[in-house]
Amino acid sequence: MMNRDLETEFKALLPGQSTEAGATRRTALKTALGVGYAASVMPIMAQTAIKTPTDGLTAGEVSIDVKGFKMPAYRAMPAGKKNLPVVLVLSEIFGVHEHIADVANRFARAGYLAIAPELFVRQGDAQSYGEMAKLIAEVISKVPDAQVMGDLDATVAWVGANGGDLARVGITGFCWGGRQTWLYAAHSKHIKAGVAWYGRLVGDRTELTPKNPIDIAGQLHGPVLGLYGGADTGIPLDSVEKMKVALAAGNAAAKASQFVVYPEAPHAFHADYRPSYRKEAAEDGWKRCLAWFKQHGVA
Repeated sequence: MMNRDLETEFKALLPGQSTEAGATRRTALKTALGVGYAASVMPIMAQTAIKTPTDGLTAGEVSIDVKGFKMPAYRAMPAGKKNLPVVLVLSEIFGVHEHIADVANRFARAGYLAIAPELFVRQGDAQSYGEMAKLIAEVISKVPDAQVMGDLDATVAWVGANGGDLARVGITGFCWGGRQTWLYAAHSKHIKAGVAWYGRLVGDRTELTPKNPIDIAGQLHGPVLGLYGGADTGIPLDSVEKMKVALAAGNAAAKASQFVVYPEAPHAFHADYRPSYRKEAAEDGWKRCLAWFKQHGVA
């Protein structure tokens, strides 16, 4: 059965659209890592999609060993550079498609080694689904938080051996990845700072998802900046207020965490290839993201 909180949250991804995508939408799909878009977010809004040039970057797919499992990831970094600050980039439920790869490229152009691992590849190919409810039920709801934490630990180890400075590690994520950003900031001592974009804060606890961000709010290893939409129908603003209370009662990193709520922005306002995109909020959030990492030693 689909997790009710997941269902509510992800219905907010497609304002005014059915969760089913027609066959004609699939014609634009490309399944290569960092190239395709999920069918369930078609049509692509090409007039607003940002394309970051990769000249001067080393960018493309890499493979990360996780106890014998080869996990694919998209890596982007300034060419020929070493000892770089690191940003882990966590995707939405649609996987590491072109938009997520482009976000990694943007970080690389800002001087980072950015890496976006495919965190639910064991459960299935998110980009092959044309129906959101099916994607959530068959793939996303089956991903254990413990698996994600272990995969991110392996990703951190990989970047440490491939040009990254483990004394300067940050994490950012969108929607599903926003929730995991909070969890990993409490899990890993390597994290100096995090930026969570509209990630769920409260919800049902299950065997695979035993804790919510609000449950670990007081135990962060690095402060997290939460960027949320005031018009997000999947994440109630009262959950943001509850999270603020939990953070205020926590450790120093928790107390240093902050929220910015964009009153008119819906869920997924940073996704420049979808109708939910809000340019002003997205650009302001990006500036705040870079400034947050610099402020907290990830630069």
